[in-house]
Amino acid sequence: METNGQYLSAEDMSEYLKCTPQYVRKLIREGKIPAQQVGKTWVIEPSVVNNKEIIFKLSKDIPDQIRKNSEIPEIVALSFFSGAMGLDYGIGQAGIHPLLTSEIEPNARKTILLNKPEIGLIGDINKYDAKEIRKFANISEDQDIDLIIGGPPCQAFSTAGQRKGFQDSRGNVFLTFIDRILALRPKYAVIENVRGILSAPFESPEVEKRFGFPLKTPEEKKGGALVYILSKLEEGGYTVTFNLYNAANYGAPQKRERVVFFCSRNGEKVPYLPPTNDEHGNFGLPKWRTFREVTHNMEESKQLHMNFPEKRLKFFRLLRDGQYWKNLPENLQYEAMGEKLKLGGGKTGFFRRLAWNQPSPTLVTDPTMPATDLCHPSKDRPLSIQEYARIQEFPDDWKFFGELSDIYKQIGNAVPISLGKAIGKQVVKLLQHEPLDLPPAGFPFSRYTYTDDVSFKKLMEMKKQKALKNQHQEKQPELELDFGVA
Repeated sequence: METNGQYLSAEDMSEYLKCTPQYVRKLIREGKIPAQQVGKTWVIEPSVVNNKEIIFKLSKDIPDQIRKNSEIPEIVALSFFSGAMGLDYGIGQAGIHPLLTSEIEPNARKTILLNKPEIGLIGDINKYDAKEIRKFANISEDQDIDLIIGGPPCQAFSTAGQRKGFQDSRGNVFLTFIDRILALRPKYAVIENVRGILSAPFESPEVEKRFGFPLKTPEEKKGGALVYILSKLEEGGYTVTFNLYNAANYGAPQKRERVVFFCSRNGEKVPYLPPTNDEHGNFGLPKWRTFREVTHNMEESKQLHMNFPEKRLKFFRLLRDGQYWKNLPENLQYEAMGEKLKLGGGKTGFFRRLAWNQPSPTLVTDPTMPATDLCHPSKDRPLSIQEYARIQEFPDDWKFFGELSDIYKQIGNAVPISLGKAIGKQVVKLLQHEPLDLPPAGFPFSRYTYTDDVSFKKLMEMKKQKALKNQHQEKQPELELDFGVA
């Protein structure tokens, strides 16, 4: 936008920031845009548009950018659904530095460029084909890609959601991601997602064809999304292995479980990730890292955090570290919980204080939500964003853009750095044809069942045989096989 040294109106500025004039006036009133009032009109100094820092902060979004460096590293990697770059930073610890990121959330896009100003950046992958992706990564059409990584939106598959799977628009972007993998043909692809993907349904004639029998009951439909994902990748020439990994087993001070898929173009079956830690220190491994270990040296005066309402703090003050609502005096439990006492399960997230000498529970996008409280072990407040970052293992100088709630969300959605590093080390060894470390025999990856590729396929075959048998009976009994059974 050319100013010609003239003062700008709110309308002029809105055109530059790609927002409404009303939003510009709001920013002026908040003192975020330097301006002066002439009569009833706000005027803005023309120099403001040349201040890159102000424009970066105030723009609703920032434009995509082609990678500014034309050098091609030894390992060519692309990242999708990059968020605050937890997975990217993790694989970077193993020597893999993505040339391109993909993210649609405006604040996370700014976080990416604050930390990696020269990286390629695109938005919604539905709008970019393989040729355009290569353009923004600043690599040629014939450049072989070593790795594609990404964690597609997980809400569609979350066990806490409505489990719509691919019928949800967020689920559909998962399929777009697979299409981009198959079009770009990397040597390896790594896909990260929530446990819910293991049992998410997906109803379509194509899924029934892949299952090998008509799906009639809700139990039979479980796993449909994953069957479809695996078949698409395998039909596209990739061998797929997966497991449910607890980040605490890889050095993260957090009990966070995620399914990680390794897809290999050359037909090799990638072994499961070898753990670096164990809950009890078995298998010759050190014990899990704790909340105290990563936060003991933090100054309270520097912690930025949300606050619990006073009516809830009344109950937190009665609890010690590692306790939750059930540790309240019995005569106060109903007052604290109300009708939520009638909910099923242990309700362990209500009025939960973290334990000093254990890993953190899974970080959520808001530590003040009643069902997933994340209260400091001894302070009467939620975890701070600095503690969030330590738990996810971001370096202290990592920059996050946005309001407090935006930053909690970005950090809470990230992949723990240690898990990313374990993934990166595995990929580096594969690419360099080095011997792979294997997990100890009998290592308990998860407390759930049917959470790896081998047992999942066995379960699908068992379901198929049972369903075919039931077709010959007048009444079909409910299948008792399930996912995620402890």
